[in-house]
Amino acid sequence: MTNDMPDLILYRGLFRTLDRSNPTASAVAIKDGRFTRVGRDHEIMPLAGSSTKIIDLKGRRVLPGLIDNHLHMIRGGLNFNMELRWDGIWSLADAMAMLKRQVAITPPPQWVRVVGGFTERQFAERRLPTIEELNAVAPDTPVFLLHLYDRAILNGAALRAVGYTKDTPEPQGGEIVRDANGNPTGLLLAKPNANILYATLAKGPKLPFDYQVNSTRHFMRELNRLGVTGAIDAGGGFQNYPDDYAVIQKLSDEGQLTIRLAYNLFTQKPKGEKEDFLNWTKTSKYKQGNDYFRHNGAGENLVFSAADFEDFRVSRPEMPHEMEGELEGVIRILLQNKWPWRMHATYDETIARALDVFEKVNQDMPLEGLHWFFDHAETISDQSIDRIAALGGGIAVQHRMAYQGEYFVERYGFGAAEATPPVKKIINKGVRVSAGTDATRVASYNPWVALAWLVTGMTVGGLRITPPRNCLDRETALRMWTENVTWFSNEEGKKGRIQVGQLADVIVPDRDYFSCAEAEIAETTSDLTVVGGKVVYAASDFKSLDSTAPPPAMPDWSPVRAFGGYAAWGSAESAGQPALARKMAMSCGCANQCKIHGHDHATAWSAKLPISDLKSFWGALGCACWAV
Repeated sequence: MTNDMPDLILYRGLFRTLDRSNPTASAVAIKDGRFTRVGRDHEIMPLAGSSTKIIDLKGRRVLPGLIDNHLHMIRGGLNFNMELRWDGIWSLADAMAMLKRQVAITPPPQWVRVVGGFTERQFAERRLPTIEELNAVAPDTPVFLLHLYDRAILNGAALRAVGYTKDTPEPQGGEIVRDANGNPTGLLLAKPNANILYATLAKGPKLPFDYQVNSTRHFMRELNRLGVTGAIDAGGGFQNYPDDYAVIQKLSDEGQLTIRLAYNLFTQKPKGEKEDFLNWTKTSKYKQGNDYFRHNGAGENLVFSAADFEDFRVSRPEMPHEMEGELEGVIRILLQNKWPWRMHATYDETIARALDVFEKVNQDMPLEGLHWFFDHAETISDQSIDRIAALGGGIAVQHRMAYQGEYFVERYGFGAAEATPPVKKIINKGVRVSAGTDATRVASYNPWVALAWLVTGMTVGGLRITPPRNCLDRETALRMWTENVTWFSNEEGKKGRIQVGQLADVIVPDRDYFSCAEAEIAETTSDLTVVGGKVVYAASDFKSLDSTAPPPAMPDWSPVRAFGGYAAWGSAESAGQPALARKMAMSCGCANQCKIHGHDHATAWSAKLPISDLKSFWGALGCACWAV
């Protein structure tokens, strides 16, 4: 009897299990990191023994832990403590105030870095800071600001630090914007390749190894705070294997991971991709590792000639003619070693050409049984979806359109944006599909922003780009973030549901995801996060259970100490502030709401779209903000 005694019982909860044979419960028993019973209080409580830990959930909603299908967690962890996050900040004035505070405590030669996760469209001012504003706030401290895939802004001190001068050659696929005398202004543009942005960022100081360990722990805790219990790491530029994996490997070896991580290997050498994968397939084995840290195959970059970076401010890039030959060489190496892969692909034109390669290889080296998939797929066509289905592949979508939707609409039109990506159609066609963020440099790592986008179809700037007919109901969206992700890491049946035998990863959100207002979904956090039956984060009613916090963020000037993470939750000045855009929308006193923007007319009025032109689509026939 003692051997069956649970380690942990959670009771008096409102569980949504996602187990179709047992969809709801009020209590669970957990032993050795797995659910052993899922049922009602009167069924579970008698199982408790003298050593069983019991947590009263007080009638709160309980969900399976969230799993991000595309997160640059390893790279993000190495840098988290150095980065000032503007994710969830709704005013440029507030963002610049944060920057000014951070500049004051950042010692030379360190930089202040704002590295993605936000868009200018989320700010009430609808713009980025000017270089002059950055120089005024930071005359001597280097400031590097990365905005999506499209640009980076450097102040004068940062330009001096990276050594860009009149004589610096123009980068391939990018632009160093210059003044009339040829001197760099501080604006770097991706046209469309973001390499100039990332290469410049890589010139900045790095944290020592022990600080990187601390930084990674703080990033995991931030993810736990938001209800994330697992992720698939998509590699990344300037993330070399195995060197840059030493920190995460150390944490895994010491049992300190609080996020379950499956990692893909991302090639680093243009024209040397085959060499990378030949070496890696000799030294690494698919699935090597354990339930917390395991190898998941290749990608998201397989060959540089197939990398169609999405920057909707510029035209779609045409992939070079050598793409197919280089891609085929890599795919054959992966198939010979039974490695699945993920492939970055924004546009259908790239996906179609890659499918030509996959179909060709499939004729003599079948893809059957491999869990391969495309990432992003914003403009994927019906034909390509059907071709993926025929080959047994999947599609991993992320909420990049929540950050770039306005730019997409301005270039391609509102009609094209209505199903970009066509998530509901992919589901209806029976293709494997899941959701994630592509954080940290493009979109935010906050999973609730992604869930809100799937449910509401709205960007973080308040523009409704997906009509209700193409949006998902809340349970379908949640499955996209839980059980659906497990196919993409070949862990089906192991996690993603609250079900007997599965890994015991659960969260108690700070509000009921299924009954709160749509506008509140993106503001959700977790009050209790349990991974493998262990409490890894606790707040509010459960604060007394929180015993796994890492030491304070290192170094002592880290923005994490001053601001926390998303929405500057750790800053007294920002704590509890509602999203400004939502607050403005709620305070709207007009009689009629716009079918596109709701009551957030400020979003439309401050956009570049001709909403006042009654003859245009955005006027009388589309956006109705002009009429209020």
